[in-house]
Amino acid sequence: MIYMQTLMLVAVVFLAPASVAAQTVTLKGTVSETVALSVLPNFTHSNIDVNVSSNGSTVQVTLSSSDAKAPVVRVPLIVRSNSGFKISAAVESTTAELVQLEVIDVRATGSLVSPRAISELEISTQLDRLLSGPRVSLGGTLNSPNNALQVTLLIRMKPQPTRGWLAHLTFIGTAAPLIQ
Repeated sequence: MIYMQTLMLVAVVFLAPASVAAQTVTLKGTVSETVALSVLPNFTHSNIDVNVSSNGSTVQVTLSSSDAKAPVVRVPLIVRSNSGFKISAAVESTTAELVQLEVIDVRATGSLVSPRAISELEISTQLDRLLSGPRVSLGGTLNSPNNALQVTLLIRMKPQPTRGWLAHLTFIGTAAPLIQ
């Protein structure tokens, strides 16, 4: 009886049709367009108090001094993006006037920076479109040391004749859609 049940089981296994249907698998996903801004760590300037706060796509630089001389500040802004981007600036001060804000240098920080990031970069003196360009990062994370642009901004302020001044500069990065 056991022999007969085993033979029946073997027959069912060998005689069952062996067919595999072709299957199509489709994966769908989304990628969030990201622009991340920061300033090189330990950024300081002589004779001026500098306070930097960074939150994702926004960097705020607060400059102040008790000196009435017109300061020139070079800010090393770090830009990472996985899509096209635009960086705009806003300035707030009641005790100093922004005389100059311009990009004076741009360099790749490593091998994961797209060659197009520098060759197709558009630089302007307009605050609402200070810098724009194609995707910067080819890979890595928001903390990788080799996938960003280091953009040096030259900022020249003209303090009012009163003693002491304060200025808030805000840089905002916005992403362009990945698919247009």
